[in-house]
Amino acid sequence: MGKLTGKTAIVTGASSGIGAAVAEQLADEGANLVLAARGKDRLDAVATKISGNVIAVVTDMAKKSDVDKLASEAMKEFGQIDFYVNNAGAVLGSRIQDGQTDNWDQMIDTNIKGVLYGINSALPGMLERSSGHIVNIASVSGHEVNKVSAVYSATKFAVRALSMSLEKELARTGVRVTNISPGQVDTAIASKPSDRKPLAPSDIAKAVVYAVTQPDYVNVNEITVRPV
Repeated sequence: MGKLTGKTAIVTGASSGIGAAVAEQLADEGANLVLAARGKDRLDAVATKISGNVIAVVTDMAKKSDVDKLASEAMKEFGQIDFYVNNAGAVLGSRIQDGQTDNWDQMIDTNIKGVLYGINSALPGMLERSSGHIVNIASVSGHEVNKVSAVYSATKFAVRALSMSLEKELARTGVRVTNISPGQVDTAIASKPSDRKPLAPSDIAKAVVYAVTQPDYVNVNEITVRPV
């Protein structure tokens, strides 16, 4: 029996990369899984690989109605939401002088508003039970900025700020909050190669599992995972 047997986790952006790896490792610990992403075929493919109780719900995190339906489907299938992993994100051209306002809108809608929608959909039930865990996947780009990352970095700074504020809001409620900031990870949306070996998606998944399997009186607030 795994450490998370009987618990239910929603994982957004679960059709590939970090999200798929998080889903697989949570399932290995016995959790029921609710997988969310926009692409049905890839999402279903990930769900098929996972042994255990799993459902896939096509979801656009930039649409509040989709996010509310995701939580509703999770409740209908498993009765409660114990963990919400906000992993879905958009990485697009974000230099301010380029004026790519459509890219800015998509990143803000997915990376910030999508995180807020997800938290809003799951938090009431967690507060009612005095138990639950919100995990927000930010980025080292939320710690550091370069000349081509302005808007993307701004959205990830925002995720960190939301995480820090929410942890303070929820103190003594029984609901925990963890912010995880990955460095360069070998995924389809990774930035250009550096002189470091990139992390594997499973490296970030291990950080998620570490945070959510701590005793209920331990709240791991911030994890930064970088390549050596």
